[in-house]
Amino acid sequence: MVAFRELNDSVTLADQLQSPDQGPVVLINVFTVDTKDEDALVTAWSRDADFLRTQPGYISTQLHKGIGGSTTFVNYAIWESVESFRNAFTSAEFQERIKDYPDSAIAAPHLFKKLAVPGHCVA
Repeated sequence: MVAFRELNDSVTLADQLQSPDQGPVVLINVFTVDTKDEDALVTAWSRDADFLRTQPGYISTQLHKGIGGSTTFVNYAIWESVESFRNAFTSAEFQERIKDYPDSAIAAPHLFKKLAVPGHCVA
């Protein structure tokens, strides 16, 4: 089963799940895994993505893999709201599915929102 760590020690994912609803939100989830377990991680992630895309408020997702022999993966998923992500993430079915990840997998999920930065980014 996947182990979890926080991307931000001051604000945990649990804290974020209790924050006032806002949206859309972006889930960034950084995975690390042993080389021998890369295929198992992708298989487990794919099964999760199949389930999550059926959940209310899901918009999209994309998995990325580090290059040059890296065993770091990044999942980027967009949800309509904190509430929709929370409902899917804390559902009994999803919690059961995360048991299928390889034991070497470590996940670091965190929620973000887009920012508007003049001349660079639109919200």
